Order: sequence, then structure tokens, then C-alpha cells
Amino acid sequence: MTQKSRKTTDHKGGSCSFCGASAEEVPLMFNGADGSSICSSCVEHGYELLMEHGIVAEANHTKSRGGKMASKFKPLTKDDLMRPDRIKSFLDDYVIGQDAAKRYMSVAVYNHYKRLLAKGKTEDVELDKSNIVLVGPTGTGKTLMARTIARLLHVPFSIVDATALTQAGYVGEDVESILSRLLQAADYDVEAAERGIIFIDEIDKIARKGDNPSITRDVSGEGVQQALLKILEGTVVNVPPQGGRKHPDQKYIQVDTSNILFICGGAFDGIEKKIAMRLNTNAIGYGVQTTKRINEQNIMGYIQPQDLRSFGLIPELIGRLPVLTYMEPLEREALRSILTEPKNSIIRQYETLMALDDIKLTFDSEVLDYIVDKAIEFKLGARGLRSICEAIMMDVMFDMPEGEEKEFRVTLDYAKSKIDKEA
Repeated sequence: MTQKSRKTTDHKGGSCSFCGASAEEVPLMFNGADGSSICSSCVEHGYELLMEHGIVAEANHTKSRGGKMASKFKPLTKDDLMRPDRIKSFLDDYVIGQDAAKRYMSVAVYNHYKRLLAKGKTEDVELDKSNIVLVGPTGTGKTLMARTIARLLHVPFSIVDATALTQAGYVGEDVESILSRLLQAADYDVEAAERGIIFIDEIDKIARKGDNPSITRDVSGEGVQQALLKILEGTVVNVPPQGGRKHPDQKYIQVDTSNILFICGGAFDGIEKKIAMRLNTNAIGYGVQTTKRINEQNIMGYIQPQDLRSFGLIPELIGRLPVLTYMEPLEREALRSILTEPKNSIIRQYETLMALDDIKLTFDSEVLDYIVDKAIEFKLGARGLRSICEAIMMDVMFDMPEGEEKEFRVTLDYAKSKIDKEA
């Protein structure tokens, strides 16, 4: 039956049983065997309601569990278990320096795999997960470390920003939305998502805003910390499949967070003062002798959980983040290495971009030193390297693709002229 004949088929006047529209008023009318009809507009509206309440997403998930749609995340096996030294070796290919943080991260991921594989095999001892908090100045590679881990893992991985989170009932995103991102990364395969890893960036932005929490309601600070407690520890959460706010009549997907590893990262700007104050306080008093010399250039190396509490994280949250490590500030040599040594180094990226237009790009060694000097001057860490390179390369990337020249050499004078123009 063609669309035209369906449209003019007349059952009980040819009107929609739902909205009452006639066959002449709608593009298409569907007629049932019992004489009932439904128009294409009502069908479209019904589909939108299914999407809004997550029923379509749940149906897709059920289909994948039924075996008709294969999941890209296969069940973990012993062959997937990578030793910490191999994980660190992989990180070394993409992240310069930060040996202490790499070791902590490698052990945490390794233990996460072991814990999942040992589930049900250890009756007497229950293995707790070791969530991580990663502290370091901006541009030291916290997010890069997490993204590099994502390259290696065979479990769903998502990165969320804590700055958008607010306490339930207020403008912003509910804490449960971080699980929605993980579900999306897992293609709504709940079993895969329940063994995934979530990197919560900017965790320092939800620190308590004041010493007295009773003055005003801290909906994006302590309120979010309280909401995170059960999720970090392990509980069954009703997650809106499409993210966003919860509605009473919305269909949810239940996710157990007991086996999800949480890695939290933050700059904690100003925490150095808290650390220095604690170290100085410990050295005050008659007869006190300091046997350990403090490295004032890397005060972050002495960070302790009590410093996070002084910064504004509540003790309950700190207790659920038992692994505390730090990112060392990047020295000149490390910044110079970041430009050229990693597999996805900044210079290689620009060379590859230009090579896609059959243009050979080269940088003089003095240019690389100049870029590093400027990054140190701007105090932006590794991110500063990228912004300086963008300023130098902008005109080249704009003009060269349409030109006839197929080779370009970036000299020190050219680089200085572009940076001075930006300044």
C-alpha cells in the first residue's frame, strides 16, 4: 500500500484516535485492524517522549545484553592484566617526568584490574578500591595522564568537570551526571560501565568556601562533596540515561559504583601555603631539631591529607580518596622534552598537520628554546607551550595550504616577530 493510499484510507471518518486530526490534515495516517487510527504527528510525538524518559536508550541497552548487538567492551581476562611496570612504561611514551605520580597511577590501575578479576574468589578478605586524588599546578599533565591511561585500558573511561556540579535541586548538573557520561562511554552497557574508571577534574573547585558552613548554603562546594560520598564508596545509583535533571516519571538505569575507580585531579591553587604553615608549625618549640631538610622549590612533595582538609575538602571525602599523589612542577628541561620527545609531542603534531597538505615543516633548535623560555615567563606550564606555538604557527597554517611553497622553516627571528606582535 502506498503512502498516498494510506493517507486517504478512511476508517471511522479517517481521524486520529489520539488527537482527532483528519487524514487530510496530516502527512500520513496509520490504520489499525480494529478501525483505530494514529497520525504520523502523534507517532513522532510518542517517539520524543520515549527519548525524553530514556526508554529508547534502555531498549538499546537490553538489546546489547541480549547478544544481538555486540559490546565493544569484552569481559576482563587474566591476559588483560598489565603489570605496574608495563603500565608505567606506556605512560613514559606520552608523559614526560612525573615518575612518582606514574608509579601511583600504575599501581592503582593494576590493583583495579586485579580486584575485578578476583571478585568472588576471595571469601575471607574483601578488597576495597583505592580511589586516587592527583594534586598539581595547572599545566603539569594531570588530564594528560588520565587521557593516556584511557588509551591503554579495555574498560570504559570518562573525564568529567567538577566545576559544573551542584547539589541536587539547584541550577547545574547533578552528581549522578558523572555516571551518565560513563554510561555513554560504555554504549549503555551497564556491566562494562560498572568496571570503568572516571576522572573527576577540577576537584579543588568544590572545596568548602568558608570555615563556617552554616552561614550560607554552599550548593557547589560542600553540598557536592556530601553527594559524592556514597558514589565514591560504592552504592547503587539511579542514573538518567540521557543525563540532565531527574524527573519523577523518568525511567532510570541502575548503576553499582562499587567497582568503578575514581581518579580526582585538581590544581589546589594556594595549598602550598597550607603545607608550608604545617611544616613550620611542626618545627616550633624549645629543643626541636629538624632532621629533614625541606625542598622549598617543590613544597608539593610534602602534601598530606590534612592539607586537603585545610584547603576545604571534608574529612569524609578525603577518607574515600586514600591514595594521594602530586605532580611535580615542570622544569625547563621537562618543558623542552615535552615539545619533541613524546609520541604525540606538540612539534610532531604541527609537522603532521602540515604534512597532510604535503608541506614539510621544520623548527630551528633556537626556536624551541625560545618557546620554553616564554612558557616559563607566562607561568602556564605545558599548556603555555601550545598557546605559544599556536601564535607562531597561525599565519603559516593560514597562508601555506593555498601557496605553492611546499617547505617552511621556522627561524628564531620569525618566532620572535609573531610573539612580539601578539604581545
